Amino acid sequence: MKLFLVEHAKVAPKDVDPERRLTEDGKRDIQKVSVFIKPLSLSVDCLWHSGKKRAEQTAEVLGEVIEVRKETIAREGLAPNDDVTAIRDEIISGRQDIMIVGHQPFVSKLASLLLTGSEWSSTVVFRQGGIVCLNCNEENQWQLNWIIIPELLN
Repeated sequence: MKLFLVEHAKVAPKDVDPERRLTEDGKRDIQKVSVFIKPLSLSVDCLWHSGKKRAEQTAEVLGEVIEVRKETIAREGLAPNDDVTAIRDEIISGRQDIMIVGHQPFVSKLASLLLTGSEWSSTVVFRQGGIVCLNCNEENQWQLNWIIIPELLN
C-alpha cells in the first residue's frame, strides 16, 4: 500500500485573495512536479483533497498525470488542524493506494503518526507543491519511500 502526501502549492496571502488560490509560482511549481512524476506512471485508488481551493487546484494538476482508479474527491477531515487519527485508521483499514492533497500541519502530523506513532515527532519536512511517498507493509509498518520538492527541479 502506498500513500502520497502532498502539501498544496504556493498561494496568495489571504488579504490579496480570500480564496487562497495558487499563485503563478505555485502553478509553475506543481506543474514542474507533475512533469517530473509523469514518467513514473503513478496510480492510486483515490485522490483526496481538502476541498479548499488551493488543495483542489493542486490535486487537479496532479490528477492529469497519475491514474486514479476509483475517485477524485473533496474529503472532510483533511483541513489544516483536523485530527489525523481518523484518517490514519481509514487508510490502514482500507488498504488502498491514496494521494492526499492537504495542508500544514495536517500532512506533517499524519506522516509523523504513521512513521513514528506520534503526530508530534516532526519526522518529515514538507514543502509547498512537494510529494512525500510512504509505503506500508502487511504488518502496518510505514516507511518513507521518496520525497520530491519543486526546488529540486529547477
